[in-house]
Amino acid sequence: MLVPDDLRYAETHEWIRPEGAIGTVGITDHAQAELTDIVYVELPQIGALLEPRKAAAVVESVKAASDIYSPVSGEVVEINPDLESNPALVNTDPYNMGWLFKLKLLHPEEISSLKTAAEYTAQIAT
Repeated sequence: MLVPDDLRYAETHEWIRPEGAIGTVGITDHAQAELTDIVYVELPQIGALLEPRKAAAVVESVKAASDIYSPVSGEVVEINPDLESNPALVNTDPYNMGWLFKLKLLHPEEISSLKTAAEYTAQIAT
């Protein structure tokens, strides 16, 4: 499983890539592998205010539908338009082309409470 070192991870298998005041959010390689073939993604509305550990999006696969939680507090400033026509990007490239949404970070310090790559790797190894 890919677990990039430059990201932080929620226990619920979301990742965030902080870049200044903006954080890009997606689901991990482990999560997409567990879901199998993703056929639909319901993304949050631009302008929505999200809270940590609260449902922000839904990913549907041939196997199940799963809520995607926001790893931190923020305002949705962008969603990935490519997922509407190609939701399988979440499967094929979860850390780059398959990102879900971008947040304006309301409390950037929340990122430090998320897992490092090593901590997340230990979580999924059990």
